[in-house]
Amino acid sequence: MRRRRTIPTKPMAILAAIALPLSTAAAGYAVAPGEPSPARALHRLYTPPAGTGPFHQMTRLVRHGDRSAAAALLEMVRTPHAVWFGDDTPEEVEQLVRETTRRAVRRGHVPVLALYNTPGRDCGSYSAGGAQGTAEYRKWIDAVARGIGHRRAMIVLEPDSLALLPSDCGRGVSAGRGEDFADELEGGPDGAQNAEEASEGDAFDSRLFGAGAGVLGGELARAEAQADAQAQEQIARRGAHRAAAPADIDPVKDLPEEEHADTPDEVHAEPDAPAERPTDKLTENPAEKPIGTVTDEPEPVSKPASALTNTPMDTPLGTARKAPALTPTEARARNAARYAELNYAVDKLEPLPGTKVYLDGGHTDWHPVSSIVSRLLHAGVDNATGFALNVSHYQTDEDNAWYGRLISSCLAYVADGGNPAECPDQRWPRLRAERWLEVNVLNEPEEMKHFVTDTSRNGRGPWLPRAGSHADPQSWCNPPGRGLGMRPTTKTGDPLQDAALWVKTPGESDGQCLRGTEGPHDPERGMVDPEAGEWFPEQALELVRNAQPAL
Repeated sequence: MRRRRTIPTKPMAILAAIALPLSTAAAGYAVAPGEPSPARALHRLYTPPAGTGPFHQMTRLVRHGDRSAAAALLEMVRTPHAVWFGDDTPEEVEQLVRETTRRAVRRGHVPVLALYNTPGRDCGSYSAGGAQGTAEYRKWIDAVARGIGHRRAMIVLEPDSLALLPSDCGRGVSAGRGEDFADELEGGPDGAQNAEEASEGDAFDSRLFGAGAGVLGGELARAEAQADAQAQEQIARRGAHRAAAPADIDPVKDLPEEEHADTPDEVHAEPDAPAERPTDKLTENPAEKPIGTVTDEPEPVSKPASALTNTPMDTPLGTARKAPALTPTEARARNAARYAELNYAVDKLEPLPGTKVYLDGGHTDWHPVSSIVSRLLHAGVDNATGFALNVSHYQTDEDNAWYGRLISSCLAYVADGGNPAECPDQRWPRLRAERWLEVNVLNEPEEMKHFVTDTSRNGRGPWLPRAGSHADPQSWCNPPGRGLGMRPTTKTGDPLQDAALWVKTPGESDGQCLRGTEGPHDPERGMVDPEAGEWFPEQALELVRNAQPAL
């Protein structure tokens, strides 16, 4: 993973020379009447150094006389947003987290840390990667905890890790189109079979929770041991065939984590170093690519840090393949490992004196409330501050607030002995759901789980492509006409919502969106989109020009 670099001297000098004209031009992007002052709303959240992409774009805009657009971009990159960490070695991430939190403390700010390193993340799609097993992930989390120390931090823990469990891979569960509803609630195609074969992750398990305590205890330990035993059996069965394995299957992928735990840390390329293909840690031979990635192009050792903010759920033709659906045994084993990893992270990070941890809660157009609540419980939300919604997505503030209230209320209902299957979900008529909450949830907000939302790109809400316009619209992938949303603040006016945050870094591409075509052009934009995490000048201008509220 390439680290964020500070702004080079030359761009800084250019911007310094145009600072006065930019400040004058910025008047065109003033806060709308009645909106809170950005200076008052943002005084406690941290802004990390920006990359070079936006400053090169600002310089070009000024040279072409568009000082207003340059001023707006400058305002955008100066707005507090999350710092992403993933794929670093434990030594690297400890140092980077320590530097970030110390810098924030010196400024009197609170940093938002997005941790994105869970094994098997993103089903092997654009943001594939993560730690090589549970043991390695725990070492990485230990290093993050050491880097934070006693300093303050808000942690968005593993975006998509719960909304996209390993058992969801290959099932057509995608962000933004509500396909999960069809499978789980409406008996859609193969719905009954998927429900029967899927992991126990969505089902409320009284063995694990008792009266709603949400503590996994010995059952989780047994599940981990079972996962290891199953992995060992799989390796034994496949050992004779490993030499003949297809090129797109990593024969090391299913090894139990103990065999990876003591391997040397992977060497990462420096920012400008040429990318090298990763090696198999057990053999030092070139590692084959994991299921779900293309096999005709070399895969770099690391991505830019900003690339980690990309979280697409589907895979465009010609870019990557979806991993095949797991067998029921594999799904249970890998889900158990995912839950074990998240529980460990919560138990390690939440007790730190200045830290608040928010687990992944997906977004309102993805999972029904009962499903995401069950997943949160398995992941240890009872020991966390709460959950995060809409990371890297576009749902409106109103929808996010309502979804968050429903999830938090359902968690409280389960803690009092209820079953999440009885909770109202976001498709219920509003009046009916509110009446249910009045009768069944009597907890005060301070007794309930809180949430944060990502408002970095939701100013205009989700993109609704014309029906039939694309074979696969990929509504999550660089949708046109979107705008920046609410400025980051910890003063939301909602007793359950701790903050509105910019978790996704606005202006960075979601990937090369093909929308069901063979490409290479994005048919909606008529151009080749930048790769995931790279600066996307055209989209950045859309975001600032369509910002709601205005910059």
